[in-house]
Amino acid sequence: MKISQKGLYALQAMMMLSRRYNQGAIKIRDIAYEEDLPEKFLELILLELKNARMVESVRGAKGGYALRRPPSDIYLSEIIRLVDGPLAPFGDADQLRELMDKDIAHRSLYKVFLDVRDAAAKILENTTMADLVNPPSGKNGKRRTKKKENKASAVLPMVVGGSQKS
Repeated sequence: MKISQKGLYALQAMMMLSRRYNQGAIKIRDIAYEEDLPEKFLELILLELKNARMVESVRGAKGGYALRRPPSDIYLSEIIRLVDGPLAPFGDADQLRELMDKDIAHRSLYKVFLDVRDAAAKILENTTMADLVNPPSGKNGKRRTKKKENKASAVLPMVVGGSQKS
């Protein structure tokens, strides 16, 4: 999957607005400065997000842009589809299924592409802006879980290249 520069800017702007959710409207100039984005390009992106009803604009001295919905209700897939089109890195699912039916010799290849497409879509469709700005604690943003130690593996020696290592 390839995300355009425009898509990346949209995601960065939405992250900033998510961090400041319920703090009022944020001026384009402030979003551009804080996220190091080109202001004129950001204006076009925010207008597109406004037309899609993800953000709202507020006029006046205290005006700017704010999220229309809570960050927990805005999914990455929505933003990427709006700005960059389909999520599929290898065409849409229907196209891949057709290829699987028509090109029997390469069916397994298209099946892998379909699996990759489905996995990427699932991640993007289940990740919200809130997930990005309030990541779970632990290493690499993953929740820590205690693993039960397998006692058998703790006492068995490991064989590497024909020699034993304990």
